[in-house]
Amino acid sequence: MVYLDYSATTPVLPEVLDSYNKVTEEYFGNPNSLHSLGVKSHELLESANKQICDLLKIKEDEFFYTSGATESNNLAIIGAALTYKRYGNRILVSTMEHPSVYGICKHLEKLGFVIDYVNVTNEGVIDFDDLKNKVTKDTILVSICAVNSEVGVRQPLKTVRQVIRKNNENCILHSDMTQAIGKVNINVNDVDLATISSHKIYGPKGIGLLYKTRGLVLTPLLYGHDDSLVPGTPALPLIVSFAKALRLALKDITKKEETVKKHYDKIVEHLSNNYPNVIINSSKYCIPHILNISLMDIKPETFIHALEKDEVYVSSNTACSKGKKSESVYQMTHDDKRSETTIRISISPYTLPSEITEFLESFDKHYNELIKLV
Repeated sequence: MVYLDYSATTPVLPEVLDSYNKVTEEYFGNPNSLHSLGVKSHELLESANKQICDLLKIKEDEFFYTSGATESNNLAIIGAALTYKRYGNRILVSTMEHPSVYGICKHLEKLGFVIDYVNVTNEGVIDFDDLKNKVTKDTILVSICAVNSEVGVRQPLKTVRQVIRKNNENCILHSDMTQAIGKVNINVNDVDLATISSHKIYGPKGIGLLYKTRGLVLTPLLYGHDDSLVPGTPALPLIVSFAKALRLALKDITKKEETVKKHYDKIVEHLSNNYPNVIINSSKYCIPHILNISLMDIKPETFIHALEKDEVYVSSNTACSKGKKSESVYQMTHDDKRSETTIRISISPYTLPSEITEFLESFDKHYNELIKLV
């Protein structure tokens, strides 16, 4: 099997799964309970919290566990909008966001908020002239993902924040860092709110976190027995295994990125030299973990299922937009055909050179078979 859909989800690492199973079996006490089993679980929770804080260089009161990126995005954007609506009703997002962000924006429009969209250049990077023009005194929040999930464009968040603050020093910057954390060196302190997910970094599904800078107030979306922003019993096995996955993902991250870049370059070189009608959509501003191409003459779903016969797995775009055109590619190119014929190849530092070779052999075989039918 050759799995090249790591941007959709990642397999859980064996050592992470071991942690999950051990905590499930040996630390089943509620961390909020006063008896010894509860205390034992609480101490483990505190240890996991400290590990995450040390890894992300944040304070323990600056993050909250969630069920994943979608909940974190909801809590960040809706929570901030409801808290700060007395200062304005404008929210700005880029045209390269994850579908969950656009779903949140539709909901906020129904509540009376005005949503505006920042354009990108033909290489996918934020159009800073457009950003300057659209950040006003009524703009309370800007949401721009750190790395786009379909094409892999990385946004210069430090510069984004500087531009925003020049226009409106009180404007909040949120970033969905789901596709960045554990792949590239990035600092959550470059933004006010950051979304992180476990299952993108070889951890379990059902757990993520939201970073929130000190002093920022969010309106809760859920209410329970306490005044916590995210109430409920801590999911200790998920939390501990998430912390371990994060530690492993950040270890030797630069070396891992170099490994991925070698795989990326080999695929790009092969496709560029052999297929004039296969267009590379990923630009120089993209991280090497995500390679987006357009087949132009072949339907992506047909090609994906053809590769699947060889147990080679890729996708057409983000898993949350399956069957639709790539909105990110369209925003970069304004080309319907390119955006409707995309294939996303997402690579891991655990991908073997032999797997890249096997993928290219499968690509060659099925492309040459299918192109004859066009």
